[in-house]
Amino acid sequence: MANFQLTQQQIADYQRDGYIIVRNFLTQGEIDKLYKIAIGDDAISKHAFDLNDQTGKKTKLTLWYNPGNDAYGLLTRSKKIVDSVAKLLDGSSPVCHFHSKLMQKEPKVGGAWEWHQDYGYWYKNEFLFPDEMISVMIAITEANRANGCLQVIKGTHKMGRVEHGFSGEQVGASQHYVDLALRTMPLVYVELEPGDALFFHSNLLHRSEANLSDKARWSLISCYNRQDNIGYNEPNGSHKTPVKIVPDEALMEWETSGVMDSAGFLEKDKDQALK
Repeated sequence: MANFQLTQQQIADYQRDGYIIVRNFLTQGEIDKLYKIAIGDDAISKHAFDLNDQTGKKTKLTLWYNPGNDAYGLLTRSKKIVDSVAKLLDGSSPVCHFHSKLMQKEPKVGGAWEWHQDYGYWYKNEFLFPDEMISVMIAITEANRANGCLQVIKGTHKMGRVEHGFSGEQVGASQHYVDLALRTMPLVYVELEPGDALFFHSNLLHRSEANLSDKARWSLISCYNRQDNIGYNEPNGSHKTPVKIVPDEALMEWETSGVMDSAGFLEKDKDQALK
């Protein structure tokens, strides 16, 4: 999607609903390249770890902080993503990349994610301003109800932060407030084709079911923050380092390699970003 810019209607929809979906955000060629790297990159595989849901099913993910000149780094630094994020976030300080994670929900065994807000995690890192934080999900493979696509409760970003506690190895939102939200606001299944993008507010309640289908669901979720929104209990400095923006065509035209160890991978026993 060359020279992409969010419309005023999309910005208004995000402010009202807490999310927007942008169809065909990436081309098929770009997705093919990302998928090939995802399944063949040794660093991604080596640094992947499992998180158990309440039933013991496992969701595999690889998380890193520092976007480099690999394909995934170039995507998260691309002008169309960073400019879009800047238009959706409150504030005017530079956009910073907090972290990215490749979600690998394998057929039959990929676990669920409990209802939560991203800020329910990040509040513990002592970020003060949730309106200055956002997540961008890129579908690497098809996401549908059968393979556990994301579900969101429209408008719940306006509720503010809900109390969170542990649910399996994950952090989940208070079920009482989730139930109240479901009585009040619409539940939406976010079904995506490869290359579609979902931009969503840090306080939007969301979850996903286990993948009981015979097809994998892979997605990249990149999280961004305004530079002046300091995480006082966040040891990694990525959240206050402005993104070095690259042209959108860099993903396909620049010479790239696999994700480097300098990306700053998270290990499971140090998962401050997830707890």
